[in-house]
Amino acid sequence: MPPRAAPPSGSGSRGAPRGRSGSRGSRGGGRGGRSGSPSVPISRASAAGTTAGLPDASPHITTVGVKRTAFGTAGRRIQVHTNHFEVEIPEDYIHHYDVISPSEKTLPARLNMEIVARLQTVIAPQIFTQRAVYDGRKNMFAARKLLRTGTIIDVNFDVTLVDAPSPGEAARTGVVRRPPKVYKVKLTHVATINPEVLARFLQGKQSHDNTVLTAITALNVVIRMEPSLRYPFNVRSFFTNREQKDIGSSIVLWRGYFQSVRPAFNRMLINVDISTGTMYKPGPFLQRALEHLNTNDLQRLNDLRERTRLQRFFSGVRIIVQIPGQPPPARRVPRVVKRITQDGAAKLTFVPREGQRTSIAQYFRDAHNYTVRHPNIPCVEVGSGAIIPMECCEIFEGQIMRKQIPPERMKDVLDFATKRPEDRLNSIRDGLGVLAYGQSEYVRHFGMTVQPNAAPVSLQARVLDPPTLQYGQGSGQPTIKPRDGAWNMIDKKLFKPVTINRWCVGVFERQARFRPDLAQEMVRGLLQSFASVGITVHETDPVIKWANSNDNVALFLRGLGGDCFKKNGNRGGPDLIVAVMPEASADLYVRVKHFGDITQGVATQCLRSTKCTRARPQYFANVCLKINVKLGGINTIPDWRSSRALMDPQNPTIVMGADVMHPAPGVSDRPSYTSLVGNVDSGSAKYIADCRVQTHRREMIDDLEDMATAIIKMNLGYRESVEKKTGKPTRIFFFRDGVSEGEFAQVLEYELPQLKRACAATGVNAKITIIVVGKRHHVRFFPSSRAEADRSGNCPAGTVVDSEIVHPTEFDFYLQSHGGLLGTSRPAHYSILYDENNFTSDSLQELSFALCHVYARATRSVSIPAPVYYADIVCARAKNHFDPEGNLDYEGSGATLDDAQRMDQLEAYRAAFKPLNSSMRRVMYFS
Repeated sequence: MPPRAAPPSGSGSRGAPRGRSGSRGSRGGGRGGRSGSPSVPISRASAAGTTAGLPDASPHITTVGVKRTAFGTAGRRIQVHTNHFEVEIPEDYIHHYDVISPSEKTLPARLNMEIVARLQTVIAPQIFTQRAVYDGRKNMFAARKLLRTGTIIDVNFDVTLVDAPSPGEAARTGVVRRPPKVYKVKLTHVATINPEVLARFLQGKQSHDNTVLTAITALNVVIRMEPSLRYPFNVRSFFTNREQKDIGSSIVLWRGYFQSVRPAFNRMLINVDISTGTMYKPGPFLQRALEHLNTNDLQRLNDLRERTRLQRFFSGVRIIVQIPGQPPPARRVPRVVKRITQDGAAKLTFVPREGQRTSIAQYFRDAHNYTVRHPNIPCVEVGSGAIIPMECCEIFEGQIMRKQIPPERMKDVLDFATKRPEDRLNSIRDGLGVLAYGQSEYVRHFGMTVQPNAAPVSLQARVLDPPTLQYGQGSGQPTIKPRDGAWNMIDKKLFKPVTINRWCVGVFERQARFRPDLAQEMVRGLLQSFASVGITVHETDPVIKWANSNDNVALFLRGLGGDCFKKNGNRGGPDLIVAVMPEASADLYVRVKHFGDITQGVATQCLRSTKCTRARPQYFANVCLKINVKLGGINTIPDWRSSRALMDPQNPTIVMGADVMHPAPGVSDRPSYTSLVGNVDSGSAKYIADCRVQTHRREMIDDLEDMATAIIKMNLGYRESVEKKTGKPTRIFFFRDGVSEGEFAQVLEYELPQLKRACAATGVNAKITIIVVGKRHHVRFFPSSRAEADRSGNCPAGTVVDSEIVHPTEFDFYLQSHGGLLGTSRPAHYSILYDENNFTSDSLQELSFALCHVYARATRSVSIPAPVYYADIVCARAKNHFDPEGNLDYEGSGATLDDAQRMDQLEAYRAAFKPLNSSMRRVMYFS
């Protein structure tokens, strides 16, 4: 079936959007099983542009998002490799069990895996004659029915991780052991999965329902079982110490491997990639604590701020008690760090089971014949409530750090993780040997097969033509066609340059390091670049003022603005404040932005002193790109003739980008932040933004209706008052970042109605298209020859794949929109959830690619559409809305809160979250 001939703007009535088609079908999770021989042949998908591999068009085949009806055809074709390997799916039924521990609170997945492994090998090996696989939570899958008691299985087991004391053991050994902890496990048979259902789904003849989801989950659990028992793991990745790097701060990086079974056209694939694990450095806890603080001074441990840093970093790590100079105990029980105490072992007291109140230090003298060497530094409190001196704790190897990586270590992580395309593909090929699917008893028992010498899947991709970009009047080259995802500003004026009447410079670097002559040289460099890109500046000798180290930032900037006001004859304050910053100035940056964006409503441009000292013209030209849009200008727009899907003159369009940012891993006492950006101009290049606080780790956006209503109103006002155009928007493209495939239905159920209510509230009758943009995936593309690669060895900018490895029934595609820089480029994954505009594949791919070229900060195409990129930036800047002099901690203490405390904390953050200054609402302050 060729792409439909409908125009990009869509046709037909609003009442027939392409969204969820038909009824949802069975949602029973495959609990009954199906009869018949599970033998459905699977044929190969044909080349892009044909009907082979398209899902069944019948209405009973339902999808969450839009059903695929055609492949794209635009662009030149190239052959690429991808990091997928074909796997044969089972032919026999799979039995699904719920695993329940009735009397237990939620246990760590690692401990659950140990319990089930012990159950299968020691407690009930006669039942598990063929090993079952387990996901560490609730799901167990077996290749045969474990125990037959009619049609229902509901079996209870008592599991201990060590053997109970044997009769007479105490008399023989002289050691009295307590009975081991008993874990109660109940297995309930809940479903029989017929692989025929999965085979039909891969052919596009079966709905994407719970039966299919459970079958795919089962296959993923099968391939992960073996490495999960042998290596540290993190859901879909596991890590080995064969290749590691110590990066300081008590963090060690381990090389790992990601693996995921993914459905594709007419076949099942395993997506394999290399990954990086951030691990706690093993060794004595006291040494690791000092290393994390980068000090040898024990007294630093008593500082409240440093102690909070340690608690934030080490909470959740498992330690063993190892008293210095003494042999390790026969059984070393891991204990989980709960917090770092305020007092030391000399002050902290408790009442032991037998005896009177005593200090921790005295207890270790009496019970362990050990004198605590550092009795005045904090101790470690573990989950049981026991308190242990730091010097008696040891961190053991192989523990994943599920916390935010310190900013100063990010470069080391990127250096370790980055590999050129050719090297990455070779590492992935080598990874098949580590994964050793053929040697896994679990993979064999389930009848899955991956050839040991399997080659990565090779497929046909297309390279799209980039949009033509339009620049302003006076440009020697008014239009430019990007090449390899890049272009330059030579002989070009900005599309809509601004005028700067008054400006000033605040220097937060010491005057000895950033001298007056360097400041004047920087001003000259900016003025020259302003002129070259078309920005008019009426003041060529701005006020320059140095701040003292103890100055209040807001008062200093207000005084600087006052000096500018007086210098210009009291005609007005500055349009722009340039702030020259020292290295490591994150807190200072927040204070400057809070003053400019929230308090005063003046554009601020921060420059690092080391970068702007004797900088080249290219540096100042890039700074001008940011300043122009902060003051209300537009840098460039796509030419409508090359981007008809985006710039249809007959269909005014609002493009929105939305994102949710959650606290760092391990932080449970901080809220999440949401953002929405949308364009106000006809060129889809000038965006405004809104940002809100919402419930901790809630993924759906609660205030979307209010934010969307405000953006639509601003768009209407700009079109009428600035562009002098009539008519209301007829299309809304909503690009949503940060949701997983399992949350797609929630976007349609919760966020789509809010968008429709916003349209109704503003009197706009716009057709809506919802596209989820995914970045957190492991799909990579590799050119099949050097001739088809860019200079970095990556596939060229504009590479699109919408066949062979994509979803069997739903409309999705991968687009690598940017030129390679370092390492292997990651394409973005686009999933179309809802489409009242009835776009063709080519039209959606074209407009998505065009939006990757309007990112105001750069003269390069970026990896995701600009509005999505902006929404991500706005979320990241949410902390700028809080008073820097306030007492809220934005990073999290590592403490665990109950629901009532979390709600109180949320309200405190909402109350402290200050709105954007009204003058900043109309400009791209976030650029």
